[in-house]
Amino acid sequence: MRERLYEVFLAFSNVYSGWILWNLFLAVIPLVLSFWLFRRPKISRTFVWWLVWVVFLAFLPNAPYLLTDIIHLIRGTRAGISMWVVGLILIPLHITAILGGFAAYVVSLINQGYYLRKQGASRTIIWAVELLMHLLCAIGVYIGRFRRFNSWDLVTEPGNVLITTLDDLTSKQPVAVMAITFVILTVFYWIMKQVTLGLYLRYRYWRMGKEVLE
Repeated sequence: MRERLYEVFLAFSNVYSGWILWNLFLAVIPLVLSFWLFRRPKISRTFVWWLVWVVFLAFLPNAPYLLTDIIHLIRGTRAGISMWVVGLILIPLHITAILGGFAAYVVSLINQGYYLRKQGASRTIIWAVELLMHLLCAIGVYIGRFRRFNSWDLVTEPGNVLITTLDDLTSKQPVAVMAITFVILTVFYWIMKQVTLGLYLRYRYWRMGKEVLE
């Protein structure tokens, strides 16, 4: 029994050492900001609004960044922990965090699209903005995972971040990784967006006392 408890302790230690909870917290920040920016009844694009939008943009890559935390799960499976601990603790915790982070990303962009639609933007413009966000986040995920920059480094080390990013954008391997990340974000976003909107539609029908297929 003591050995089992020790294995569980090691499993949770792996989660915390992988910064899963911290990364999930960072992923929630753009989600919260998106509701303030795009979902309020009356929105005025003041200086404060634009400042919050910049913060939103800086923190947005933290949400899809959790996709890369799969490496911590892989490391956990190689740490000598029994398979039942891996299957019952490590995998569910990591998958929940990864899906939670990406869900925050999807809802944030849905809120942005809702706002743009209210401003009279066409569907094509909304899609183009979403693709631009995927591209920027692909770059952000790369410099976060491989260059180890954080969102606040844009303020504390703007020159270093800019020079490093420009260097990566002119190198073949980083650009290839960013391109693959962009494709993954685009595909996963489209799939999860349909699921999210479907669940929201079911919820609205339930509130009205109707069945979806009526």
